[in-house]
Amino acid sequence: MELINKMDFEILYSYGTKLVMVIGLLAFVVSVITQVLKQVKWLENRIPTQITVIVVALVLCPISMTAMASYYAVPVDWFMVFASFIAAFIVAMVSMDGWEKVSELASRMIRKK
Repeated sequence: MELINKMDFEILYSYGTKLVMVIGLLAFVVSVITQVLKQVKWLENRIPTQITVIVVALVLCPISMTAMASYYAVPVDWFMVFASFIAAFIVAMVSMDGWEKVSELASRMIRKK
């Protein structure tokens, strides 16, 4: 019985670390795409950055889910699409808050002369 509990924890830990890795990677890609889109003056003046991040995440997460499903030859079900939209909001929140923290730290650490 003890071996089964240990194996369940190891499997859960494995899936948890993979999930955190995927969310972090997607948040990084969303941040990079958003920074590139912010260089377009027309887009920056008309659409707030937070909305841009949410839209990019809502496009990128279902695409990445579909790509992973096709790579592993898994049929796409409705709950996978729904989960990718929920994950998109999580990725957008991580991306928005994470980028603000990095820029805040950079402004504190790098002094302008």
